[in-house]
Amino acid sequence: MDAYVFLKVLWWLLLGILLMGLAIMVGMDMGVGTLLRFVGKNDAERRMALNVVGPHWDGNQVWFILGGGAIFAAFPSLYATSFSVFYIVMILLLFSMIMRPVAFEYRSKVPAEKWRDTWDWAFLISGALPMIVYGAAFGNILEGVGFHFGWDGQYYQTESFLSYLLNPFAILCGLLSLSLAMYQGAAMLMIRGTDPIYSRAKKIGSVAGLVSVVLFVIGGFWVSGLDGYVLHHADAAMPANISAAQDVTRVAGAWLHNYAAAPILWLIPVIAILAMLAGSLAMRANKSTLAWWLGAVAWIGVLGTAGVSMFPFLMPSSDNPAQSITVWNGTGSEYNLVWMTIFSAIFVPTILAYTTWCFRVMRGKVKSPSPSDTHAY
Repeated sequence: MDAYVFLKVLWWLLLGILLMGLAIMVGMDMGVGTLLRFVGKNDAERRMALNVVGPHWDGNQVWFILGGGAIFAAFPSLYATSFSVFYIVMILLLFSMIMRPVAFEYRSKVPAEKWRDTWDWAFLISGALPMIVYGAAFGNILEGVGFHFGWDGQYYQTESFLSYLLNPFAILCGLLSLSLAMYQGAAMLMIRGTDPIYSRAKKIGSVAGLVSVVLFVIGGFWVSGLDGYVLHHADAAMPANISAAQDVTRVAGAWLHNYAAAPILWLIPVIAILAMLAGSLAMRANKSTLAWWLGAVAWIGVLGTAGVSMFPFLMPSSDNPAQSITVWNGTGSEYNLVWMTIFSAIFVPTILAYTTWCFRVMRGKVKSPSPSDTHAY
């Protein structure tokens, strides 16, 4: 295999890994924020729930930065186009992400009930909205995005941000993402929380796992009827040039073609379904740590299913399919990818080791903080 082609495929895999890490770690924190008002019925219980993820939530944002950084450096065309096409959506996402750290830092600084109740709503919004947007983005990409490029490389957008957020398939994908985040957050609350938070999280999380299965299966049947994209006579070693002509056609059910070509790929969605079902059962059996890891496997299976279905497409264009951004025409230069690979080989294992160390050091059950404790959330 040509070295440049190898690096393109490698970075497609690494991007998938980073998006999975983001979903698992950031999704867990978002899930706790979404569940805060439901697992905690009074201020002490909600503070306990916040302190479950308190030592980790800001460190987990590294995955968010890594995902964006990988797109920026390894897939510059994808970065420029997606952040422009989804600009309003990104602003909503950024606003909710800004609300969240402010809520963590200021919620418990004033003892007034109305003050804290307002910030609890902020946790719910800033937890649910990003995960819905995250899932909806994958739904939008699977459907094809309304953009094309002019002769000078300028992109043109032909769909409003409301059509991205509010079309039925995107909403389904957003709800799937949210339900998985709620499941992951519930598992974390079980690992480090005590009753009554433990029991409430167990009940909600086990249901969220089953809901995720249903939404994922419905989404699978839906995708089988969608107009997918097929790239013909691809030059995998082509230079990064989104304006270069490609032979792309839209075909109903095309997102299943890769599975027909390599039936072993069916293991990925099967693993996702089995992990969600087994995770729900593990929660009911009070196996919280096992449930957390099964939730991580479910995320890997769900995102892996989307990734292998679309390969080699990164962001197909519904306006002009020939101008779709793919792994072959949307990556950076070979020189760029070589250096990105070297840095990733150093820093990604370092981040994994540091994250593992943090969770190990701060393991154990969280106790309800004293009302006078200003150091706890």
